[in-house]
Amino acid sequence: MGCGASSVAGGGAKVANGEAAQQAGKAPTESPASASSGTKGEAGSKPAIKETGDKDKLKKQAREDNKSYTQTLAFLANVQLLKRLPKDQHPQLAAAMDRAEFPAGHVVIKQGDPGAEFFVIKSGEARVEVTTGGTTNTVAKLKAGDYFGEGALLRDEPRAATIVAESPLNTFKITRDKFQSLGLNDKLQFAARKAVGGGRNRVIAKPPTEKTPEERALFAEALRNNENLQATVTLDDDRIQRICDAAWKEEVEEGKELITEGDLVADYFYVVQEGSFEVIVSDDGDEDDAEGVQHGNSVEALTASKPLSKPVAELTKGGSFGELALLYLVPRAATVKAKEKSSVWVIDRTNFKSILMKVSDKKIAEYVRHLDHVTILESLLQEEKKALAQALVEMHFTKSEIIVKQGEAGNTFYILYDGEVIVTKDDVEQVRLTATTGGKAQFFGERALLNNEARAATVTVSSETAKALALDRDSFNMLLGPLEDIIKQNQTRTGNRTSQINKTNMKAAALDTERKRIRRKDLARIGLLGCGGFATVELMEHRVTKETYAMKCLSKGYIVQTGMQDSVMNERNILLMTNSPFIIKLFEAYSGSQTLYFLMEAALGGELYATYNRKGLHGSEKHAKYYIAGVVLAFEHLHERHVIYRDLKPENLLLTEHGHLKVTDMGLAKFVIGKTYTTCGTPDYFAPEVIASIGHTNAVDWWTLGILLYELLSGAPPFESPNPMQVYSKVMKGISRIQFPKKCQGSAEVLIKSLLKKEPSERLPMRPGGVRNVKESEFYKDSRNKSDFDWGAHLNGTMAAPYVPVVKSKTDIANFCARKEDMPKFLEYTDDGSGWDQDFATDAP
Repeated sequence: MGCGASSVAGGGAKVANGEAAQQAGKAPTESPASASSGTKGEAGSKPAIKETGDKDKLKKQAREDNKSYTQTLAFLANVQLLKRLPKDQHPQLAAAMDRAEFPAGHVVIKQGDPGAEFFVIKSGEARVEVTTGGTTNTVAKLKAGDYFGEGALLRDEPRAATIVAESPLNTFKITRDKFQSLGLNDKLQFAARKAVGGGRNRVIAKPPTEKTPEERALFAEALRNNENLQATVTLDDDRIQRICDAAWKEEVEEGKELITEGDLVADYFYVVQEGSFEVIVSDDGDEDDAEGVQHGNSVEALTASKPLSKPVAELTKGGSFGELALLYLVPRAATVKAKEKSSVWVIDRTNFKSILMKVSDKKIAEYVRHLDHVTILESLLQEEKKALAQALVEMHFTKSEIIVKQGEAGNTFYILYDGEVIVTKDDVEQVRLTATTGGKAQFFGERALLNNEARAATVTVSSETAKALALDRDSFNMLLGPLEDIIKQNQTRTGNRTSQINKTNMKAAALDTERKRIRRKDLARIGLLGCGGFATVELMEHRVTKETYAMKCLSKGYIVQTGMQDSVMNERNILLMTNSPFIIKLFEAYSGSQTLYFLMEAALGGELYATYNRKGLHGSEKHAKYYIAGVVLAFEHLHERHVIYRDLKPENLLLTEHGHLKVTDMGLAKFVIGKTYTTCGTPDYFAPEVIASIGHTNAVDWWTLGILLYELLSGAPPFESPNPMQVYSKVMKGISRIQFPKKCQGSAEVLIKSLLKKEPSERLPMRPGGVRNVKESEFYKDSRNKSDFDWGAHLNGTMAAPYVPVVKSKTDIANFCARKEDMPKFLEYTDDGSGWDQDFATDAP
């Protein structure tokens, strides 16, 4: 968990007033260019006056030099990027920066060129140009205080934009070599990208309001015109009408803030029926007219650039806002205030998502009809068949692909609902099964639900493609118990059988009762490792054993306010039941009057996110292979336990003192058999099915693996954009629209694209062969025809890490950048008597 200013994401021209390259629709890929025509001189200094013996002149010159140096420090301190450096490093940086001056019309850096310099504009103006498909567009204007080329300080990538001086340009600059020789790259602080979603499920909805045909037409047109919604979810006429049916009308008095920036109660989407509203975002110290940003009528689009200190737009009849609230719980991005007495239509997140999921309900009913025809499942009650239907996973196959092989042990049952297969025994065709539409579906492998006996025949796809619904025996047993017991029970009992559906969410394994407990009172605080909106992580040392641990502290007040009680308890249970060298271990859990505590394994090598940025590891295939393999093994462990992780990103990957990788933060992880529907994760890593709210399986984790591999190699995630809705729009258009940089091409590109399939069942590990498909992919073949990647050595910890961080002792926190001033203020908690936290603590007081 990192902290500090916004993260370095390199871009063609990342400026204090917005990210120009991103506004142009290009993911930031920043890197250097030279400015050979610039004139050099130490920043903030003037030529020394020759010794004249005139003490007054010398004193005056000294005062001017000191004043100039002080002004330079103040100037640099206001540059957003440089705020990531500790203030005690600013004097060193100021002294190291050179002056570079460029005449009007000069090209300072050119798109596509390599380079190694970072620039800050002291005076003058420049424009940012991006060329796409042979067309060059000006996407932003830069002025004093803006900066560009910052990615050049960290990694070597082609420039993503051209910077042209529009007037004489006076800049400070520093090269990557000088920046790194001063050790400044190791001192940069990086903020973790925040996960969203989860939390409050109980949204208050009012009864629907009757609507005239004209009002219904306005509401429907507003939904169709909201580009963010149209780009992320499927809103056909039927769904639009049902959303309209559920909406209610509210009157808004002049001056009332309908939504407030930063508000956690963000559950509603609005359509303006009458009146007008102004959109306001907070001031961050700079001004910007937001010129050139494509707005539409969306608040999220309007705030794509840097926040402003004045109204950024006016919304009138037919305008709509608050669409992010329909997808997940996230603080409001802006304030929307009524300019006059107005009226709006309101729809809540729960109703909206329920309407999106109606198609899923239809599918479940269809699946139940298929199960009705499976003889071996005749003993099941309808509610049990529905539970199984919800656990069925869609799988896609291609011609000649073997689904079931004779002689192999099997534990999966299939329902064929599209295509044709051939059943052969001892290489002799027995029968052809063709899926029917609207009638009785074909099925095979059903005895795998009873036992692990060898397959009696081979089933091969004979059509161009085929689709099947699959259910494995472990999932069946977790839901209903052994099928054999159900059959016996049905044969021996009379009357109606009571359902045995397992609703316990898979109780976690108990802690080892033989080991000695760790009491909270025996722990001493060493220092801060990280902090977030409602949690901190501190390094603790045991007073007796001198062992160190990471203590995650969560605000009970925040947990209750955001409705995250179940998520926190779920996180505890998942941590207790995992035992992998690639997942951070939980030792104890404590409950205080205001705080919940997770006492976990300490990984003192730091976050992978900060490590990559500081050490310039982006693009290294050797490093990427090692870290991706660690995540694969962690996912394999979690998925075996029916746990979906859902929040993969470099910020959630830690390194030990030996450089080994550990997955941390199970806050969004969940036990799932079949599908789950909560929209959550980190926007840059959202999968299409998460955005569309149609339900997701563990296939979502393999999507995030593809995003991670792309980011480790390129320096930025493939769909990165200034705001979440733009990210989601790119995701829904697909990875085929993304141009792969050179470092992501070859076998890496093949693997990334095989993971970033829009259809979840087509992602590489979801295909027959499972995780083995990733382990045996060309990416993990040695290009020099030597030995392939040694997965066994990686699993048992004998493989040498490609990077070993410096960790001087068990109490060394130098690899973390957390600061006391970034620690959150916990919300006051008053026990409501519900007892939601009574089972959180382990039996250590």
